[in-house]
Amino acid sequence: MGTVATLLLLRHGRTTANADGGLAGRQPVELDETGRAQAAAVGVRLRALPLAAVVTSPLIRCRQTLELALPEAEPVVEEGLIECGYGSWEGQPLKKLAKEPLWPVVQQHPSAAVFPDGESMAAMAARAVAAVRSWDARITAEHGPEAIWLACSHGDVIKAIVADALGVHLDLFQRIVADPASVTAIRYTPLRPFLVRLNDTGGDLAGLVPPARKRRRRPARPADSDAAVGGGAGATA
Repeated sequence: MGTVATLLLLRHGRTTANADGGLAGRQPVELDETGRAQAAAVGVRLRALPLAAVVTSPLIRCRQTLELALPEAEPVVEEGLIECGYGSWEGQPLKKLAKEPLWPVVQQHPSAAVFPDGESMAAMAARAVAAVRSWDARITAEHGPEAIWLACSHGDVIKAIVADALGVHLDLFQRIVADPASVTAIRYTPLRPFLVRLNDTGGDLAGLVPPARKRRRRPARPADSDAAVGGGAGATA
């Protein structure tokens, strides 16, 4: 696989909408008490990592998550990471939306889903993938292939990015899980992306730091005996 930059996708902590079973969309919902605790906890795991950059969705729940998790960071807002535009669905209970004719399409054929007065799932996936790939190339160029960087975003956005990394159709992205305050890691190599972690909510993240590159040494000069080639005491020609 070689040494390439590592992207960490962080989903924001739990919000009041998550707790109430509503679809927040792009509304300015904030973290609830559980979400704040989740953000603080994931921060303990992230602070040991040498993050070259931190980017975020412009929505307040992502910015609050980073303020609690990485208070010394200076996140850069990336519009491409914003939540899907659910249009008139925003703010409504999921139980009510589950009765809408569009709901089965969202669950079974999301690439065809276009939200009323909102965005299509396909458009969301395209701009999110374009955003992280662009940032990854930029960070690799500026900080080198051993760089680690973080992007804080939303559940459907992260799932769409993971689906692209796995090379699976967007219609399968509902099989992917991205819990609040979870960490997912992707490495984009010249050959293909590699999914390194998925929906990690408690593991040690230190293993994501690439090992220091070793200098190549000249090969040792072989000894003047047949033993160096596989012979030994008692060996016959």
